[in-house]
Amino acid sequence: MSDSTAQPTPSTQLAPLHSLTPAQLGELAVNIKIWGKELGFAQIGICDTDLTAEEPKLQAWLDKGYHGEMGYMANHGMMRARPHELHPGTKRVISARMNYLPPEAGFAFNLKDPNLGYISRYAGGRDYHKMIRNRLKKLGDRIEAELKNLGITKPNSRPFVDSAPILERPLADKAGLGWTGKHSLLLSEEVGSWFFLGELLIDLPLPVDIPVTEGCKTCVACIKSCPTNAIVEPYIVDGSRCISYLTIELQGAIPLEFRQAIGNRIYGCDDCQLVCPVNSKAPVTDENDFHTRASLKQPQLLELFAWTELEFLKLTEGSPIRRIGHARWLRNIAVALGNAPCSEAIITALKARKFSDEANDMVIEHIDWALAEQAAKQDAIAQDEQTIALVNRKTQRVIRSVEKGLPRDA
Repeated sequence: MSDSTAQPTPSTQLAPLHSLTPAQLGELAVNIKIWGKELGFAQIGICDTDLTAEEPKLQAWLDKGYHGEMGYMANHGMMRARPHELHPGTKRVISARMNYLPPEAGFAFNLKDPNLGYISRYAGGRDYHKMIRNRLKKLGDRIEAELKNLGITKPNSRPFVDSAPILERPLADKAGLGWTGKHSLLLSEEVGSWFFLGELLIDLPLPVDIPVTEGCKTCVACIKSCPTNAIVEPYIVDGSRCISYLTIELQGAIPLEFRQAIGNRIYGCDDCQLVCPVNSKAPVTDENDFHTRASLKQPQLLELFAWTELEFLKLTEGSPIRRIGHARWLRNIAVALGNAPCSEAIITALKARKFSDEANDMVIEHIDWALAEQAAKQDAIAQDEQTIALVNRKTQRVIRSVEKGLPRDA
């Protein structure tokens, strides 16, 4: 039998993607949202790839140096605003959100006690990157299987979760998952801002969703409450001033001007979310993996500071905290100990750690600063001065906001 009479293989029998009718694409979009819910996503939205309006905003932000040492933000040119260049052939972005607010968050309790370390509540459980990426891949697999059942060829898709040059918040905004708040985070009227985002880039011309109307209106609570004044104007954050940047992204020494403002925040900061009235409706996550692990729940600073590098690696295994490494962990805690009330136990711990084998020059510099802060408090006590408050005014305002607006999580 000659080749010309051979039967076509199943793959050659599949119709191309462009043969899908508008009705089929619409039904597929509905199913994608159903499958997303089945995979644990709180919401799925779909948008096109046009972010040209974001390009001048991104360039202006970079030109002002608001990215600090985050060089990756300036890499790849404007690809970050061009998903179709990041993944060639992309026609739609399927944007997904997954809620992460843990139960018994204890925000106010934590911020009230400067002897406790405050850890941003997204980081108390399992690292979300791999988990959400795997679920987005499963969503892509479901789409592929559905198209195969329809006799349509395999789509070209790729999941991303904060792991590539892509403007995920503007995309989620465009996909109708929420609006961009004045703190630059995405806000949903139903759930606030306590959620992760992920994207599935795909070459299907699916129908797109309608963006929601902004709901911030005249509220500026986040701007007023930022400990380091990082929200320089509505919707614009100077990343180099943000406590999340200072405690997570910054590789070297934390600038002196920000150390007292950091307070007891040793990994990230939630203040702009805590004062946001929209977050009063935020539900607790259904994902047990995002619940705060025992060793990080209202942790004592001195206990965390005593962790050896091996203990740090073991106790942060699977956590996003692990990526900053032991040295920066000690750096952050040293600053918090300097901000804590005067204590002989703290002074003893700082001195012991200073002369340990695990303290490098950067850690020692922060320990010296903390010792000087502790000494200043000792002098103030000796002179019966009341000049040093345990919690600064901005943090006190945040605490009051939490107790009033988020009583369940206070």
